[in-house]
Amino acid sequence: MAATAAQPASPACSTIRFLRLRASQTQNLLFPARATAPTSVLLRCHLSPSSESTTTPIHTTSESDRDPDPEPEDSLRFAFACGGAGAGGRVYSAIALADELQASLPSSRTLILGAPAPSLESSATAAASYPFASVPPRCLPRGILASALHLRRFRPHVLVATGGAPALPACLAALLLGLPFVIQDQDASPAPSTRLLAPFARRVFLAFNAPVRLLPKRKCAVYGNPVRMSILKCQVSKTEALAQFFPRAGLLSEQDAQVLLVLGGAEGSPEINVAVLNVYYEMLRNRKDRYIIWQTGTETFCEMESLVRGHRRLFLTPFLHELEMAYAASDVVISRAGAMTCTEILATGKPPILIPLPTILDPHQTRNAYIMADIMGAKVITEDELDSSNLTSAVDEIFGDEKLMADMSQKALTAARPNASVDIIRDICSVIGSAYPT
Repeated sequence: MAATAAQPASPACSTIRFLRLRASQTQNLLFPARATAPTSVLLRCHLSPSSESTTTPIHTTSESDRDPDPEPEDSLRFAFACGGAGAGGRVYSAIALADELQASLPSSRTLILGAPAPSLESSATAAASYPFASVPPRCLPRGILASALHLRRFRPHVLVATGGAPALPACLAALLLGLPFVIQDQDASPAPSTRLLAPFARRVFLAFNAPVRLLPKRKCAVYGNPVRMSILKCQVSKTEALAQFFPRAGLLSEQDAQVLLVLGGAEGSPEINVAVLNVYYEMLRNRKDRYIIWQTGTETFCEMESLVRGHRRLFLTPFLHELEMAYAASDVVISRAGAMTCTEILATGKPPILIPLPTILDPHQTRNAYIMADIMGAKVITEDELDSSNLTSAVDEIFGDEKLMADMSQKALTAARPNASVDIIRDICSVIGSAYPT
């Protein structure tokens, strides 16, 4: 048989080979703490604490026109790259880590990179009062250029990528600049971008043990997922939290109310919304002590509001900005099985009914859900099985068995890793050679 002529390398393979070469050339370089720009030229990349930032072209300026630099030279600077796209776990992981960094090292500075407003990361960052810079999510070259400009202006000591579309261009920009970056992956199976970038990352922080076999083992650390301090530190009683959603229920004791929390994600889940729509009124009519806090999602709120009959024991909202109060008020949670939601359920000890989002290419929510079933006995209903009868039976089974509820709650709290943020920030500090307070 005649020998086959060698085929030219694909663009993807060429890109990966180039990045590997670039990484080998720059992995020992230190990203300058304060690079000196030429007197006549300055890259100006204005950052805003609100949801949008603007980038102006390179232009000439004099030394007297430069922005003041009030932070001390030795202040620790972290950049975070994250994207929501309907999944808040990546964004709230970044915010949880930024909160821990600020609490542990008050002199540190933070910048969060994400998709331009309107986006979940821009609004969540504004609510958390961190500076935000936008990265075009749909054009990789533009995303790399924008990320490089923001990183060059901010001069962080490290980039922390928690996933989503902006994380890939930000990491590639960091690689080209010689800036060390780490990855925090929330799911039970690593994202494609994590597999691509893991060989170049200094560390890969994981929530579960399973993904380790698919990644460079020596770089992996399993610490769990970071949870926002507002949820971890919430000390509000169930009675007080319930009164915030239902003022007339303020005189009820904790034992007198069965509170169901329905979460469909930031954008909402039509399947969960329809299932709850078919059963909520019967639940409220048959049980005078039952209350429902229902987050429909911003995309589907108007439609749900038009279909739902008002009830004094029903709280309908497009988005829960104070999610810690909703957890404090609730007894049982109906939710998708996103990694961050599962982590929050473990941290708060709430018995869940999980309805994983089915995806063909990456069924990470299904894996998350069945891991939760193994860990704490979570009830799992697939979308194919989801109907009003199955949902009602699962809710009544949990509410009707106090021992089961207590057992699920105890197993969840035992499996939770409330120190994940502390462990991750401490590890990152060791990677970049910075001291972390004991």
